[in-house]
Amino acid sequence: MSQNSITDTLDVSLISPNISSYKSIDSTLKLGIMASGNGSNFEAIAQAIDDGRLSAKIQVLIYNNPDAYAAVRAVKRGVPAVLLNHRDYKRRQDLDGQIVQTLQQYGVEWVVMAGWMRLATSVLIDAFPNRILNIHPSLLPSFKGARAVEAALAAGVKIAGCTVHLICLEMDSGPIIMQAAVPVLPGDTPETLHARIQVQEHRILPDAIALAALSH
Repeated sequence: MSQNSITDTLDVSLISPNISSYKSIDSTLKLGIMASGNGSNFEAIAQAIDDGRLSAKIQVLIYNNPDAYAAVRAVKRGVPAVLLNHRDYKRRQDLDGQIVQTLQQYGVEWVVMAGWMRLATSVLIDAFPNRILNIHPSLLPSFKGARAVEAALAAGVKIAGCTVHLICLEMDSGPIIMQAAVPVLPGDTPETLHARIQVQEHRILPDAIALAALSH
């Protein structure tokens, strides 16, 4: 079987749960997105809103790296982009306090960590209990941490993937909302595998936001 045919076998059966079996959201969710880098998951959420897949509005993007391309994406879409550089804060709690203030200022109801590379403290978690989602490039609880794709390849797994989960104090833990499986192909590098995982991140993150809201 060729690499293309293996990849083509990835369909909805490898994404769980199937959002189509749930009713639609009655109200428009007010989202705050947090990102540290390219912002491709921010773009996926925004596109899902444009396409009518997700009943939501992005109230604000918070980013912590001055050169994060996510901010450019936000500005292009008319979304306020607020830089909160973690280097300017002595304690994580101080940063999270400013994040909470900013999210509340923009009327945010749900928080989505879409490539946010900082650990959350109780200051942020307690302000939005069971309303903070994170996307992680592994099938949790396996391969937590910043180098999950590299760890999966080093372990020799044949199936990788991504997980959307609610945030808790323990890193990459919290209740799982949705997962997608991604086959590991012969000759995969961290870059090639991560690129295919990101395709599935973009598929499941908007649906997981809707599902979390329906289950709340």
